[in-house]
Amino acid sequence: MISVMVADDNPVVLMGLVALLETADDVKVVATAGDGRQAIDLARQLRPDLVLLDVRMPDVDGVRAARTLSTLTRVLMLSYSDDAESIRSSIQAGAVGYLIHGSFSPDELVVAIRDVVAGRANPLSAVAARVVVQTLQSASGASPAGDECLGLSTREVEVMRLITQGRSNVEIADELVLSEKTVKNHVSRIYAKLGVRTRAAAIARWLGTANS
Repeated sequence: MISVMVADDNPVVLMGLVALLETADDVKVVATAGDGRQAIDLARQLRPDLVLLDVRMPDVDGVRAARTLSTLTRVLMLSYSDDAESIRSSIQAGAVGYLIHGSFSPDELVVAIRDVVAGRANPLSAVAARVVVQTLQSASGASPAGDECLGLSTREVEVMRLITQGRSNVEIADELVLSEKTVKNHVSRIYAKLGVRTRAAAIARWLGTANS
């Protein structure tokens, strides 16, 4: 059973998410929070497997909360905020993914939760992935790093370029006519070569803008 805490200051959104997650047999909502401070306090007590965290909340917002929550558990941002600064700051604060309301179905959210907890994925909505890439490129003037300095093979470069477009492993497999397992192996090797553990961090490293 996957234990999840939902943190959102909008009671309608909060209860809607709780109702949605209760339809999944392997997901249990163990707590809800209306602001970041409450989310941190509850996470310290309950240690859920995952926190679904909104960005804009009173008292302590989602980005500030993520800095602490990410040291306690996995944090998946779930927000209507699609501005570049919110997305970039959330990832830098330790969030393992960023999903924007309206860009995913209920089933996709449940799959994302399972994948995050299992360590299989770091979900980014397509909009979030594009914003991450555009923001990092704009901030540094960087273009994607060459495969020579990063040690990526030709195929790994192809996979990495699709990752920066927000493609899932399944979509990459379809695009490159590979099995999903082969894509997962490529992604694992890319992470190892780039010295990262998440998709978002891989994008930053690929663009040459990650901190050393």
